[in-house]
Amino acid sequence: MSVKDYIRERFFPHIWCAGCGHGTVLNSMLRAIEDLGISKNEIVITSGIGCSSRIAGYADFHTFHTLHGRALAFATGVKMSAPELNLIVPMGDGDALAIGGNHFIHAARRNIDITALVMNNRIYGMTGGQLSPLSGCGTKGTTAPYTNIDNSFDTVELSIAAGASFVARTTTYHVKQITDLIKQAILHEGFSVVEILSQCPTYFGRKNNLGSAVDMLESFKKNTTPVGSNAKEKKPALIERGIFVQEERPEYCSEYEKIIEKAMGAGH
Repeated sequence: MSVKDYIRERFFPHIWCAGCGHGTVLNSMLRAIEDLGISKNEIVITSGIGCSSRIAGYADFHTFHTLHGRALAFATGVKMSAPELNLIVPMGDGDALAIGGNHFIHAARRNIDITALVMNNRIYGMTGGQLSPLSGCGTKGTTAPYTNIDNSFDTVELSIAAGASFVARTTTYHVKQITDLIKQAILHEGFSVVEILSQCPTYFGRKNNLGSAVDMLESFKKNTTPVGSNAKEKKPALIERGIFVQEERPEYCSEYEKIIEKAMGAGH
């Protein structure tokens, strides 16, 4: 099979703006699945509402396009009922960590075997450029024309603190790394988070004078560094990318199965 075999061509052309990074994430995700050789019938994608969530419509797998912020809740239900399936949840920064924040931390706490892709473009793109929990101080948006004063979450630190057993970060400039990290996240048995910094030239870039999509991609190259590199010591403002946590811990569905076995045994 080729990458094109995983696409619902009837839903194209896509709705993403020119220069948006989300198409790169879709491409990399499909290449990861192709490399792993996973059958379409073994994958379920759930998504909420937003630019990033349109991936559920474009990818030709079992998919649920659900409520804003509730994708992980739907994914948890699917995984609990059919733990043999691979659950992938593409989310935007607001979808994942604003209205969906509570679901996010509890999915991590449970360490349920779901792969969460947090596509971080630092803005609500679909609804007109409102700020998200990842916009950061000093940025501008539709809801903060005179600059934002809210601190942003660090998705990696939040994921680790909540209990995710696989946590990684990369950018849409580092295309091959996206594919590699998604592959590892899917194979990992536990809650996996891959944060992907994605450019939004239409809203975030325009409102914050960041230039074109190419300029924003160049900034990802310039302002990031591999985890543990010496460059971070010399320039603390650099954003690290790579794998931060990869640990084997009891997975929720497996532990729940043990509870069922105990209950069945007690019934006899």
